[in-house]
Amino acid sequence: MFSHVMIGTNDLDKAKAFYDQLLGTLEVRPARVDGHRIFYITKTGVFSVSKPINGEPATCANGGTIGFACNSPEQVDKWHETGVAAGGTSIEDPPGIRQGPGGKLYLAYLRDLDGNKICAMHRMAN
Repeated sequence: MFSHVMIGTNDLDKAKAFYDQLLGTLEVRPARVDGHRIFYITKTGVFSVSKPINGEPATCANGGTIGFACNSPEQVDKWHETGVAAGGTSIEDPPGIRQGPGGKLYLAYLRDLDGNKICAMHRMAN
């Protein structure tokens, strides 16, 4: 359904350092820089971070969350630990199992350096 997801940043260099480390835990290569944007290109889609083209400050989405798929609870934990070590802020409950209408999920939540809410998720066997 989606070709890509793009979020804003006020400091592209800091955002690249943060996401290179964070997405490295998901075996994603470091970003490709394209002027005022960076791109993480995978077989399943593209994640991008950009300085706003209108010159206004980047702001985070109120109510928005970007979710990254993980292969295991251990990968979720590593993602979370790496994100906190790189300057992200742990939010919500600690990483762990949540039961929802879609089954058991192992989740972790962070705010990135610009305040964007991001999540790592592993769908567990029921």
